Amino acid sequence: MSASKLPPPKRVGSFSEKWPPKPTWTAEAVSDLTGKIFLVTGGNVGIGLDTCRVLVARNAKVYLAARSEERARTAIDDICQSTGKSNIHFLKIDLADLASVRKAAEQYISMEQELHVLINNAGVLYSPGIGPQTTQGYDVQFGVNVLGHYFLTLLLMPTLLRTAKGEISGTPRPVRVVTVSSDGHDMAAKEGIVWDSLQKGDAAMPARKKLTGTRLYGQSKLGNILISSELARRYGDQGVVAISLHPGAWGVKSELLRHLHPILAWIVEKIRIYPVSLGIITSLYAATSDAALEMNGEYLTAWARRQVPSKHAQNQEMAESLWKWCEEQVSSF
Repeated sequence: MSASKLPPPKRVGSFSEKWPPKPTWTAEAVSDLTGKIFLVTGGNVGIGLDTCRVLVARNAKVYLAARSEERARTAIDDICQSTGKSNIHFLKIDLADLASVRKAAEQYISMEQELHVLINNAGVLYSPGIGPQTTQGYDVQFGVNVLGHYFLTLLLMPTLLRTAKGEISGTPRPVRVVTVSSDGHDMAAKEGIVWDSLQKGDAAMPARKKLTGTRLYGQSKLGNILISSELARRYGDQGVVAISLHPGAWGVKSELLRHLHPILAWIVEKIRIYPVSLGIITSLYAATSDAALEMNGEYLTAWARRQVPSKHAQNQEMAESLWKWCEEQVSSF
C-alpha cells in the first residue's frame, strides 16, 4: 500500500460523527469529469441516485448498477431530465446472487476497456430481526453489502489496473474503489467477525439469531471497511486508491431505512435527519477530490472528514482472513 503523505487522522468523537458540523466541502466542488467512467451500485435510489446525478452533471460517463431495471430506468430518466444530459447507462446486477454479479461484470467488460471509479454504494439493512438469505444462502446483509461487492470489485480489478497503468489512454493515473460503510460498523459483536454466522443456510442460523439483525448489520459494515483496507494494502502500489466511508446514512433520507421497524425509523427521522444533498458529500469527496488520492486505505465520516474506525476495523489479520474467506466463497463462480 502506498504511504500517505498526510498526518494520521484524529479520532472524530461519537457526537460529532452522528451530528456533524457544517461541511467544508460540498458537491459543488466536484470538477469536470469528462473522459472518466464511473460505476455506481444502487444508483437508482437515495444517496446513490443523487451521487449519479452529480457525476452526470459533471460530464462523467456513468453506469448505474441496480437489480430492478424498471426502477433504474425511472432514475435514469429523472437524472437525464434534471441535468439535460444522457451520459448514463443501466447495468443490471443482483448483489444477492453471485452468478448475477459475474454476469454484470462480464457485461461491463464487454462494453468498456476502462473504469476510473467504482462506487460500491448499494446496501441493505434488516433490523432488529433476522433478514432473508441470498441466493447462495448467506445472510442478506453480509451477502449484499460485503460478498457481492467484493466479487464485483475482484472481477473488475483487471479493468481497474489496466486503467491505472494507462494501457488504453496512454496516461497512467490512479483509479478509485469507494465503499459505503457506516458508523454502524461499531455495532458488530465484541469479537468482530463471527465466522459461524457467515456459513450458508440453516447451519448459520443459531449464530445469526444470537447476534440479532442489528449486530449482523454492524458486522456487514465492519466487513466493508476490512475488505476496503485489504484492497488498499494489496493494490495500493498499483495505482488503486481504496476508501471506505460513513455517509451519515442513519440520518439521511434514503432507502436504507425502509426495512427498519416503523417506530425506529420515525425516531431516526425526528432525532437527526439530513437531506440527501449532504449524504452524497463524503462519497463524492472520496470518488473525485484530489485530496482523497492521498487517503488510500482510510475511512471517512460525514461530511468528508478523516476518521479513525473501531479497533476491529483496524485489525489487519482480520482483514486478511475475511479476504481469504470471500475468495473461497466466490471461487466456484
